[in-house]
Amino acid sequence: MAFRGAGFTPKSGRYAGWTALVAVVAFWQLAGNAGWVNALFLPTPLAIARAIYQLAVSGALWHHVSVSVVRIGSGWMLGTIAGVIAGFGIGLSSLARGIGITFISALFPIPKIALLPLLILWLGIGEEPKIATIALGVFFSTAISVYSGVDQVPRNLIRMAQSFNVPFHTIVRRVIWPGALPSILAGFRITASVALLLVVSAEMIGAEFGIGAFVLQAGNLMQTDQLLAGVVILSLFGLAVGKLINLLETRLLHWR
Repeated sequence: MAFRGAGFTPKSGRYAGWTALVAVVAFWQLAGNAGWVNALFLPTPLAIARAIYQLAVSGALWHHVSVSVVRIGSGWMLGTIAGVIAGFGIGLSSLARGIGITFISALFPIPKIALLPLLILWLGIGEEPKIATIALGVFFSTAISVYSGVDQVPRNLIRMAQSFNVPFHTIVRRVIWPGALPSILAGFRITASVALLLVVSAEMIGAEFGIGAFVLQAGNLMQTDQLLAGVVILSLFGLAVGKLINLLETRLLHWR
């Protein structure tokens, strides 16, 4: 069969995705210009681009984006650091595994945004409950990806290092960390999306500024061009984070 010679190696399709995207946007614009869709319910791409330009010129765009980025960055860093520590503890210690997996299994299914009112009661009205909500969502996903990555490290490599009396910390640094890194970076992709979803939800519930608050306000005022402008900005932010993680994978997983 045709695939046997090359196996299942994926072929490069650098321009296929962009071509399809341009085609969809062009048809969308054509449908709007022809009056096939109501501009109130679905503004054209040019109207959305115009709204983004006006927001950028007025300075409102940069203010909302900067507030959301600070919240995402703070919550993601806190959740990631705690999740990596907990994940390695669960992966390396039997006692920590018995305790940690029980708590993670019990608490992970809880929607973290549902805890925002409780966090507001504990931490007050301000940035702290929003950042804590993001950190909680990131923590559990990170911990799971880390201890799963540790479990996937071939045990024969660890036993070989132990047979040569390699110190424990060296085994962790030279064997377990590189072996678990692909799973950890895959977890970073998930937690970046989790952080983005949580910051938008938290800002819609209790914030004056931020992309989520801006999208909610635009929706309440039926300013659909600005609403979709906010959605496009969120999409671009997600693409930028994905590119950043791709660069990390290229730098840190060059040995694969």
